[in-house]
Amino acid sequence: MRHFTSVKDVDNLDQMVTLALELKKDPLKYKELGRNKTLGLIFFNPSLRTRLSTQKAAHNLTLRVMDMNVGQDSWSLEFRDNIVMDANTTEHIKEAAAVMGQYCDIIGIRAFPSLNDKESDYKEEIIQKFIKYSGVPLISLESATLHPLQSFADLVTIEELKKKERPKVVLTWAAHPKALPQAVPNSFAEWMNKANVDFVITHPEGYELDEKFTEGAKITYDQNEALRGADFVYAKNWSSYEYYGNILSKDKSWTVSKEKMALTNNGKFMHCLPVRRNVEVTDDVLDSDTSVVIHQAGNRVWSAQAVMKKILDDNF
Repeated sequence: MRHFTSVKDVDNLDQMVTLALELKKDPLKYKELGRNKTLGLIFFNPSLRTRLSTQKAAHNLTLRVMDMNVGQDSWSLEFRDNIVMDANTTEHIKEAAAVMGQYCDIIGIRAFPSLNDKESDYKEEIIQKFIKYSGVPLISLESATLHPLQSFADLVTIEELKKKERPKVVLTWAAHPKALPQAVPNSFAEWMNKANVDFVITHPEGYELDEKFTEGAKITYDQNEALRGADFVYAKNWSSYEYYGNILSKDKSWTVSKEKMALTNNGKFMHCLPVRRNVEVTDDVLDSDTSVVIHQAGNRVWSAQAVMKKILDDNF
């Protein structure tokens, strides 16, 4: 593995899940692997779980970590080519990424979409230009369209907690007061479509995701139908892909409640966090034994550590 930007970078999904669970049992088993290597974490957007879990995973491998918030800890960056830089940006990505590659052996990038320009967002310009100009392996800490470290942790969680060989996994849209990216649902769909699960997506009309990520999944506009018999329920809001970045609905009937979970097969509730209580999910679900969101967040360490181990093994 040279870069980790989607499930397509994983040669063998079962082996990666096994590795993550191996690391969970013995976090320091490969503690010398990253010695004298440096991981640079570059954040264009806020982070809690991704920042801390990736740092923890790196420390378990004895990687040195450098952490930077672009625009606060660095110059403002320009990504457009053939541009006359006489406005607000100070440094071009060509020089900035190349310099970071001189200082870091591996770079992690977190960059959200604009939600204004679908064509630009779905080209993944920030991630792709860091790959092009840095010259070192890159890990996506969430991009404009995907969040592979989160989805990997989600799959690890399902594999740990499932009670049958092929569980039913439901991704359900939930209301939210702000327009949110499609990265988490896109990525979750992409990973579930490659996993041994019965995968269903449910959302209101107008919230269809990009078909290149959902192909192979069953899709229904009837949330109750989707939830019946579910073993895992993953709630997440996303803004419209077709009417890009727009909020088409704030329908609270899509909130995951105790009554909704009663339709499931004693299903587990999942969410990537942060979550809006009593908007996306009710307190009595989130605070119940049904909820595995903290367990799921804990697995972010092992997904990140497995990816870093694989990159270190294959490139150094």
